[in-house]
Amino acid sequence: MAPMFLVSNVVMIKEAMQAGITGAIPALNYRTDSQLRAAIDELKTQEGYFGINLIVNSSNIKYKSQLETCLEKKVDFIITSLGNPKEVIDKCKPLGVKVICDVIDLKYAHKVEALGADAVIAVNSNAGGHAGNINPEQLIGELKTNLSIPIISAGGVSNSKDIKDHISYGASGVSVGTVFIASNEAGVSQEYKQALVDYQAKDVVRTTKMSGSALTVINTPYVQSIGTEANWLEKLMHSNKWIKKYVKMIIAVNGLRKIKKATNQATYKTVWVAGPVIEHIHAVRPISEIIGDLTQGLKSE
Repeated sequence: MAPMFLVSNVVMIKEAMQAGITGAIPALNYRTDSQLRAAIDELKTQEGYFGINLIVNSSNIKYKSQLETCLEKKVDFIITSLGNPKEVIDKCKPLGVKVICDVIDLKYAHKVEALGADAVIAVNSNAGGHAGNINPEQLIGELKTNLSIPIISAGGVSNSKDIKDHISYGASGVSVGTVFIASNEAGVSQEYKQALVDYQAKDVVRTTKMSGSALTVINTPYVQSIGTEANWLEKLMHSNKWIKKYVKMIIAVNGLRKIKKATNQATYKTVWVAGPVIEHIHAVRPISEIIGDLTQGLKSE
């Protein structure tokens, strides 16, 4: 179960662990360190494995403290996103905490493997949220040919057939996100969940206006009204290497505020993050039922 900003919660991960799979929660889903610690402690009471997702670039001002908490609590694994994972890998290795790094291409995958990553999450062009640019078969094939560490495929998985396909491409496993948003246990509004049922793959677009990086969202009327491309001023600021980091940080903070409001309440400013697999979501269901469909016929093989 993929870590999903503002969506993942302890109940979801416990359901995943009870069903025999693993999952991770973004550290940024918790406003305070004490809340993060409480979540980790609660998950440790459940049999199975779980991880924490860390944003490791400068946009996450809580990164250092979140890492120290994960190390102190010895979570099973950490997923790194949007930055250089060197510090995380160096500090986790002596403790036996596994580090899995999001990658979108072979260049970055080579870098994290050289740093000592235990595995990579290959984020392909069908992913929800921060998606890659390469289709699953091509990306997994390229990584499988050139890496010696396991590859977990992220993007475009909605059922057991999709999992079998990604394994056949060379993946060791899959990271599944969007279908779990439309679950009873997901910590989002009913309007958000229903949107995943009502909209289709053709309604998913990429926007650079929410986080500073390409983000896949449902093309709601509000998204249509603000557009999906950076305006001339945003592009100008992005082109300046001296201020680019700070501009991206400001865009991320403002954009994530909008996403947070839309995630938790009905509002005309609806920015709902999702991948094109919403095409295959037809109802809001319990997580146990969703996992049952995903793993049907896999264990016997």
